[in-house]
Amino acid sequence: MLAAYFDCPGGPENLYVKKVMKPHPGEGEVLVKVAASALNRADLLQRRGKYPPPKGASNILGLEASGSVAGLGPGCKGQWKIGDAVMALLSGGGQAEYVTVPEGYLMPIPNDMTFIQAAAIPEAWLTAFQLLHFVGKIQKGERVLVHAGASGVGMAAVQLVRLAKAIPIVTAGTQEKLKATANAGAAAGFNYKNEDFSEKVLAFTQGSGVDIILDCVGGSYWEKNLNCLSTDGRWIIYGLLSGGEVHGDLLARLLSKRASIHTTLLRSRDKEASNGCQQSFTENVLPYFSGGTSPHLQPLVDSVYPLHEIAGAHRIMEDNKNIGKIVIEVPA
Repeated sequence: MLAAYFDCPGGPENLYVKKVMKPHPGEGEVLVKVAASALNRADLLQRRGKYPPPKGASNILGLEASGSVAGLGPGCKGQWKIGDAVMALLSGGGQAEYVTVPEGYLMPIPNDMTFIQAAAIPEAWLTAFQLLHFVGKIQKGERVLVHAGASGVGMAAVQLVRLAKAIPIVTAGTQEKLKATANAGAAAGFNYKNEDFSEKVLAFTQGSGVDIILDCVGGSYWEKNLNCLSTDGRWIIYGLLSGGEVHGDLLARLLSKRASIHTTLLRSRDKEASNGCQQSFTENVLPYFSGGTSPHLQPLVDSVYPLHEIAGAHRIMEDNKNIGKIVIEVPA
């Protein structure tokens, strides 16, 4: 089968499509014929040699995929049949013609949804759902600040905050991105490049600040984050785009607000925890993607690249040009 590959860590130019062995489903696993995958920051880090796959996982790129069931391993419980349209969060291997997935990790693709749209759901939406509900314990009426609001996770988080009857506020780097987040339901949005988002957030919340911050930026934002975090607020860190170093009296500031810091990585969480998150997502969120529902959830696809143009897709994400998800279409 064909798969996205690189022989040594480095830039996008190191990526190519390689012919590799087709996987065989093991005990309790399902073989999926991949129609589409989507690009994530973790793929860029893995390509640079900074985010290795977990022990036993595929070293092929791709943390999510959509497609159809092509085979069933021994011990499968009959939940899926050949030809079923499915999507899944993966520990790796999604950017290839076939991938094996534990049967409990598969999710049905919502009615009337294409494989391209479905590929934009698993990583971004499960991450946002986990951050808000399993880590942040979001409550009705709370205010949530979402950094990188126009990213895949950001656009999912905005809609999920609305679904939880809470108030999403975002930061982004262009007016075009802020407009996209507003269309998705953001109550307010601030351009971090030309305004102090913490002051703007405090003004918007009439001085009370936000209850939850979803932060994939890290070090450079710590002071502004604490400035606009409410008393007893939860600051959730799930990425370090600006690095992890902090210079200043973070703990004293944190203590003065009785605030808490939470950290999480979806890829490194144990299977039981991730599975519980996924089951809750499947039951409580997935139905809202189907046509005619209110509120209606919508994955946002920025662009679609064929597998052999994987390097170009990486360049777009590295330049922060995408609004929503970059999807990789796998040849039929």
